[in-house]
Amino acid sequence: MTKTISLTLKIWRQSSPGSKGKLEMHQASDISSDMSFLEMLDVINEKLTLQGQDPIAFDHDCREGICGMCGAVVNGRPHGPEKGTTLCQLHMRHFSDGDTIVIEPWRAKAFPVIKDLVVNRSAFDTIIQAGGFISANTGGAQDANALPVPQANAEKAMDAAACIGCGACVAACPNAAAMLFTGAKISHLALLPQGRPEAAKRAIEMLRTMDELGFGNCTNERECEAECPKEISIVNIARMNREFLKASFISDEK
Repeated sequence: MTKTISLTLKIWRQSSPGSKGKLEMHQASDISSDMSFLEMLDVINEKLTLQGQDPIAFDHDCREGICGMCGAVVNGRPHGPEKGTTLCQLHMRHFSDGDTIVIEPWRAKAFPVIKDLVVNRSAFDTIIQAGGFISANTGGAQDANALPVPQANAEKAMDAAACIGCGACVAACPNAAAMLFTGAKISHLALLPQGRPEAAKRAIEMLRTMDELGFGNCTNERECEAECPKEISIVNIARMNREFLKASFISDEK
């Protein structure tokens, strides 16, 4: 049954990267429990626009939990309180009438705030550019089924490839580490035969780039795994570490 609730929102407002931000109070009245969290923010923004005020800036695109664009810290938890759920999939029925909700951007040195809830996540793109791909000769491309892949490896690779790069793992980690993201990207290629020829170079370059961008290191807190909307396992971090260790030995020998 649809019901309406009224909420008190404390939303981080910051006009530009170099400006000082603060939590700003907003009242959200008659919010349908069937709304998504982003639709609720749309209602607030429509009200602000009609009042001649600056709407709240937040990232979004597909609103189907696929693109990885949306994301904010809701009451201290990236993407909110529901497990395995992106912010755009979070519905207002999970909140109660009269609740106070604190909404903040991702907090990490490598994710500087652009405006309000929008952060610059291009650091993830830089990590991918460092090695999150395969090189294949064109002109004589093999049929996709020509390279046999063990079923178990295929499933593990698909599980790792489910990462949407939203950055919740970084926001959840007390060290602002990108190990789960990087581990997933290295892991899903390391498990497939197409990814093996460049595996050593990939592991070294992606981890080196991750460190250079200012991300922290993993201390096995597991907040990343708990808050990941695609429930990526930290097993992928262990696999990444093994790939890096093997790559280091190869590099030393050369």
